[in-house]
Amino acid sequence: MPAIDLLRACEALEECYEFTLAFAAQGHGAEQGSSADAQIRERLVRAAAVAAELTQVDAMQCGSFAAVLARDAAAARAVIELVLAQPAIGSQMVDSLNASLHLRALLADIFLLAETLEARPAAPAGR
Repeated sequence: MPAIDLLRACEALEECYEFTLAFAAQGHGAEQGSSADAQIRERLVRAAAVAAELTQVDAMQCGSFAAVLARDAAAARAVIELVLAQPAIGSQMVDSLNASLHLRALLADIFLLAETLEARPAAPAGR
């Protein structure tokens, strides 16, 4: 299995979370086919794809934390997919998604993982 770009995955989920926070605060109604609905769906589809990718992280990349990350990513993906299955997505639903412990666990995981990855020394040149 190819290595997953963990920093890119972390950045993608952080970006989606920031967007969902702003979306929830804007008070969008749940209107099927609206531009707001399309925008949030685009972000959530991307977040679900990244979460799916994170379920495939192996111990070579982050040790025993890989099992925790995979479990939390699978749970967060399920919650995101539940929201995506709705005919329309409004701010209230996104606010509830943001409050989900499953999504929060994955976010805490990626924030910690990003910090540990950034703290690693750079590999010597030529390797």
